[in-house]
Order: sequence, then structure tokens, then C-alpha cells
Amino acid sequence: MRFAQDVALITGASRGIGSHIAKRLASRGLKIIANYSSNTDAAVELQQEIRRDGGECEVMQFNIADFEETKEAVGEIVKKYKRIDYLVNNAGVTSDNLILKMSEEEFDRVVSVNLKGVFNCTKHVSRWMIKHKFGVIVNMSSVIGLMGNAGQSNYAASKAGIIGFTKSLAKELGSRNIRVNAIAPGFIETEMTEKLNILQRKNLIGAVALRRLGSPEDVANLVEFLLSEEASYITGEVINISGGLYI
Repeated sequence: MRFAQDVALITGASRGIGSHIAKRLASRGLKIIANYSSNTDAAVELQQEIRRDGGECEVMQFNIADFEETKEAVGEIVKKYKRIDYLVNNAGVTSDNLILKMSEEEFDRVVSVNLKGVFNCTKHVSRWMIKHKFGVIVNMSSVIGLMGNAGQSNYAASKAGIIGFTKSLAKELGSRNIRVNAIAPGFIETEMTEKLNILQRKNLIGAVALRRLGSPEDVANLVEFLLSEEASYITGEVINISGGLYI
């Protein structure tokens, strides 16, 4: 069990990539704290699946975009487990629109969850990592934060912000034995890509060098590696996992 008895907080863990990360890390011995925002049924299902497979999982509903709510939730975790060793800032939302049609609300919501949420979680968790002189943080960015995309200026801005945040925190926390890296996924098989029609799917795959979409397991593999001791000399990096979409 690679991470036996260590504690990991994973945001946005009730579905999609987050749920696969949670299941993978639980199978490696981590005690999982699975954050979710609204889908209680999916969160409970995740918890039950992990426990059926012999893992440990607790689900917690809190809004990562809310500074005080996040602070309170992190405090509850630390009170119970006395530590948080790993943080995976996975939660994110989209609200796509062309800039001339994008509302202030659409912009603010995406930035609040995707970028401020990363700040909120990292700020409140890192103080305990500093206290224990150990921690690993993985932030979920996107190739859109590297290359941009029409109709996603809010999303691109939030994901590009995560990259700058990651690099700054890696320099700030490295001396405290805390590593901070970012992952930039491309097109991954999720509920969102399942809704694409045949032509849209064909066009997406045509833009990828490997001519296929990635799987959530591909991302979970990378998260596991970055948390592990095999990656102990890697920090401040942004790892593109897009099958050659962005080269």
C-alpha cells in the first residue's frame, strides 16, 4: 500500500476525473476526503464503492469558492485526522460563451470556483502541511490554459491562473518540503465528451496526435505518480496530458 494511513483531500471528487482519482488513491492506501458541491447521490455512491473495495473514504460537502466555508471544512478534517498530507485541487466548472455574449456572472463563477477555489483550499491546507513539514499538492489546470480556446476566455483565464499559482507556490513552499505541480489535461472521456455528436467527436480526435481521447485513468495515473516518492524531485511543473493536442 503505497500511501498507507496518509490523508488526501480531493475536491470535485463525486464524478468524472475526480472520482477516478479518488478510487485510484484509495486503492493505494490513502484515506480519502472526497469533496463535492451538490451531487450527494454520486458522492455517497463513490464512498460506498471505495469502502466495498476495502478503502477508506469520507465525503464532505462544501463550496470551495467560499473562503470561510473551506476554512471550516479543512479545520474539521484536521480535527479528526490530525493531518492532511495530499491535496488534489480537481474541482472545476465551465460556462462557455463568446466574449461579447459572456455575462459578468458567467466570468465570475468560473474564476471563483476554478481559481479562487484552488487558492482557498491551498491556503487552508498548506498551513497544516507546513506544520508537519511535508505535503504534496496537485492542481488541475487544462491545455486550454496553455493554448486558449474561442468561447472559453473565462475558463482559459482560470486555468492559466492556476499555472502561475502553481509555479509561485512551488517556490514559496519548497523549503518546507512541500511539492506543488499542475496537470493540464486535454480531451478526456467524461460526461461532457459523451454528449458530443459523431462529427464533433471526429473533429476532436482529429486534432489529437494519438488520434484518441484520454481516459480518466490516464489522469489518475499521473496524479498517483506526482503524489508518490518517485516524483520527490519534481515541483513547479505543468505536465501536459493531452495525447499531443498541444505540443
